[in-house]
Amino acid sequence: MFNHREEHVDKDLLLIQANLDDMNPEWVSYIMDKLFECGANDVYVIPIIMKKGRPGIMLNVLIDAAKQDSVEEIIFSETTTLGIRYLHASCHRLAREFKQVSTQWGPMTVKVGYHQGKLVQYAPEFKECEQVAKQFGVPLKLVYDEVRKQFMLEMKNASS
Repeated sequence: MFNHREEHVDKDLLLIQANLDDMNPEWVSYIMDKLFECGANDVYVIPIIMKKGRPGIMLNVLIDAAKQDSVEEIIFSETTTLGIRYLHASCHRLAREFKQVSTQWGPMTVKVGYHQGKLVQYAPEFKECEQVAKQFGVPLKLVYDEVRKQFMLEMKNASS
């Protein structure tokens, strides 16, 4: 297990790909959840056009190679694919941490990424923003904008 507070490169990863056609696309979120529960680092799908012009989905799963058997079981049992591709991969991960900022709705979390010690990324945590938007009846984009603004103000005040 890596310390995500430090920038690093994960090696010995597999990118597993499977083309899915003749499958109800509503199943995708269920399959993605199962893959994340199994320990996938990342799961994403890409719409594709298969042979004979059939629409399909390319499932992509980034995993530690040790989880290959478990992921194969999920893909073969839960999807319509007849085959899987394996690509060896490494992943450069930024150092990251979670910071709390004060907002009109209470404290909110921001995920912060650093490259070579320099702040390069920051984003409000989606589920918190979604919950606040629903609870207070305000647009989600307003919550995101407010959290980002407060983060930058707090960063500016901390450096002064």
